[in-house]
Amino acid sequence: WSAPGVPSTSSDPRFQTLPVEPLFSDWYSILEQRQIINRVEADFSDLQRQVLTGAPSYVKSLLLLPLVIQNQLQGVMGFSNCTTSQLWSDAEVDLLRVVTADLALALERRQTELSLMRAETKYRSIFENAVEGMFQSTPQGRYLTVNPMLARLYGYHSPQDLIQNLTDINRQLYVQPGRRQEFVDLIRASGSVLGFESEVYRKDGAIIWISESARAIYDARQVLIGYEGTVEDITDRKRGEAAILRRDRLLQGVAEASQCLLTTTDVHQAIPQVLARLGEAATADRAYVYTHHPQSITGEPAMSLRYEWTTPTTAAGIDQPYWQDQSYRALGLERWLGILQQGKSICSLTRHMPPAEQAVLRRDSILSILMVPIFIDAELWGYIGFDACQQEWEWSASDESILVAVAASLGGALKRQQTEAQMCYQVYHDTLTGLPNRAFFDQHLPQAIARTSQSEHMLAVIFLDLDHFKTINDTLSHAVGDLLLQQVTQRMSTALRAEDIVARWGGDEFTLILPNLTSPSDAAKVAGRIADQLTPPFLLQNHELHVTASLGIALFPQDGQDMTTLLQNADAAMYRAKQQGRNNYQFYTQSLSTEAAQRLKLETFLHHALGRDEFVLYYQPQVNVATGEVVQMEALLRWQHPTLGLVAPCQFIPLAEENGLIVPIGEWVMGTACAQVMAWHQSGLPLVNLAVNLSARQLQHPNLVNSVATVLKVTGLPPACLELEITETAAMADMAASIERLQNLRQLGVKISMDDFGTGYSCLSYLKQFPLDGLKIDRAFVKDLPHSPVDQAMVSAIIAMAKGLSLSLVAEGVETTAQSLCLHELGCTGMQGYLFGRPQPAEVAATYLRSGHTQAWQRA
Repeated sequence: WSAPGVPSTSSDPRFQTLPVEPLFSDWYSILEQRQIINRVEADFSDLQRQVLTGAPSYVKSLLLLPLVIQNQLQGVMGFSNCTTSQLWSDAEVDLLRVVTADLALALERRQTELSLMRAETKYRSIFENAVEGMFQSTPQGRYLTVNPMLARLYGYHSPQDLIQNLTDINRQLYVQPGRRQEFVDLIRASGSVLGFESEVYRKDGAIIWISESARAIYDARQVLIGYEGTVEDITDRKRGEAAILRRDRLLQGVAEASQCLLTTTDVHQAIPQVLARLGEAATADRAYVYTHHPQSITGEPAMSLRYEWTTPTTAAGIDQPYWQDQSYRALGLERWLGILQQGKSICSLTRHMPPAEQAVLRRDSILSILMVPIFIDAELWGYIGFDACQQEWEWSASDESILVAVAASLGGALKRQQTEAQMCYQVYHDTLTGLPNRAFFDQHLPQAIARTSQSEHMLAVIFLDLDHFKTINDTLSHAVGDLLLQQVTQRMSTALRAEDIVARWGGDEFTLILPNLTSPSDAAKVAGRIADQLTPPFLLQNHELHVTASLGIALFPQDGQDMTTLLQNADAAMYRAKQQGRNNYQFYTQSLSTEAAQRLKLETFLHHALGRDEFVLYYQPQVNVATGEVVQMEALLRWQHPTLGLVAPCQFIPLAEENGLIVPIGEWVMGTACAQVMAWHQSGLPLVNLAVNLSARQLQHPNLVNSVATVLKVTGLPPACLELEITETAAMADMAASIERLQNLRQLGVKISMDDFGTGYSCLSYLKQFPLDGLKIDRAFVKDLPHSPVDQAMVSAIIAMAKGLSLSLVAEGVETTAQSLCLHELGCTGMQGYLFGRPQPAEVAATYLRSGHTQAWQRA
């Protein structure tokens, strides 16, 4: 303020901001000491005078009083005189002191009011915009003031909505009764509470978790008048904690389940334990494993409930039979199958699924599902899953990932068990035929013996060997041999009873256990059925094979008390069956043990016979009775052992056939016999035809033709002079291969004849396919001539057939003149037998050639 006529300094820039230094530093110090400044112009410093006395202020005297607010110098109240230069009087100073003090009080009060207003504004802003709920409530449990966040947190539209409707905190808010009282008791005990966690109801009935921090409010007399505090929604955190706790339980369950699956010897027995542990850990109502398989009737993809765990309250609601062998298509669950086959999980609330799937799930009151596929070797084996049936539950990603890990462990365990089962199966079963093997047989035969010893029944052990199998295997390839073994196995199995066991012993040998027999005839019936099953030909890779078997039977208890003895005796009986012409069965007798030992000794000697030059050839003449001439010599093998003497062919030829020695022995016979015929011829004797027998193994040997060609070339014998004799049985072992080799031999110029005709298949449909030059009538048809009309008829038929086919004919085993005359009358002129000459060494047989005929025929 300035008097009229005195210019105002408020608009003078110099007075807007006056620096304390250096103008007024001494004045400022005085004012800070709560003292006044009462000066006239003469008291001003030069600098002060320049500022205060110059235009437009013209200050002549000055009075400054400090404005002290809250005990701090906050300003100055000043008075100046621009007309006279005199000090202010004490009275004026005292008066102005009072005025200044009042002004300071007024300013202080105003500052306080402004501070309160700012604080209130700030508090209200914080209260209204706080991210936490804030409240004031009465001790009785009624809210007085709440902020919008608390209203939203509890589900109300506004603070007013909350205050009007939530009128009883104790009864309306807390889920757990008495929780409010616990809250109040804590505040009263300590004056405040921090982080008090509770479950409360929202307005819509939903339950959330809150954390309250509050303090008690007292009046001046320390009477409780209410509470104020904050509320934080911790639902997500609590759910997260619960999820973590649940996850930890699940992980623990997974660890225990994995350990169980890794250590168990029976995965299928462990799975129910795994489901129970996982179901409890996941707080599921149901845990299960379904298998994926073809539907039993239609073969379409189907599922079956294999294992299940349920809570007691859930068990009654699940229809287990309904979930057996159910087609995905029939239930409308093709979508499930597609998802699971892709290796994906199915995780959903039932109400979010397609209507058809909802209908299936609601049938068992299932509200939500989590299913994870189980794979074994990239093939869908089934699936494992959780169901919620009591209340709707959304399965988490953690639940899914954990169940995926369990599914992987389960798939691995199932694969491991399958592998172990397969390995165990392979240990005890033959890979080629699928039959039990020797190890299986060795394990089960003692058990069968023990059971039989406690009963009144008998037990039979059968040793079976396929006749001429090695010939087939060596000549037609192992692949054909393997196919034959597989088909033999199939046929043989159809001949057995349910309790019988057949095992592949090795190669072409099989062993059988026949328990619960009442008599030996029961074993004979089984052996007969096996032989019948093998009778029809086997058609393998364009080969028609006729296969027979030799069977030996040993009975418990009479033929042995233990496995070793029974097997040895069955083996001995089997060799007796081979000696009896094969394609039969023989029971063990005591004499066979001695024969088996002799046979083993003989086989050992036989392996050295060729190298030690113990074999010799005998020759028997074949004559034409019409001319009396010796037309052919048949080479017959003999074994001259140094200690055993002359071993009969029936004793060692079958052995050589079985062990394969017949092939090198046969080559020796052919080479030696051809060389002998040429030696006779070179000594001046007539060149005679030579007959050499071919065994089944020789006929099926792939090098037969080359071997014969080599012998003819080395010895110089004309091919037309060589006749190879084969048996019907040998030729029929593999018709296609036999026909091909015989044709190749005929192309060399060699003749082919059928030996022992009439004792084998003797089927014209077979016979006409072979490239034959002659037939030999078996001695069985000759021995009863001329007294047997039947034999005469049969021989007549053979002679007529041979003439019709332009085949030469020789009758074997002619021993009497009556037999030779009968044969001659029937039309057969070629004969061989003791009547014309016994088999003799080369030097003796040469006499037949020197005379040109035999003495016996001369006498006839």
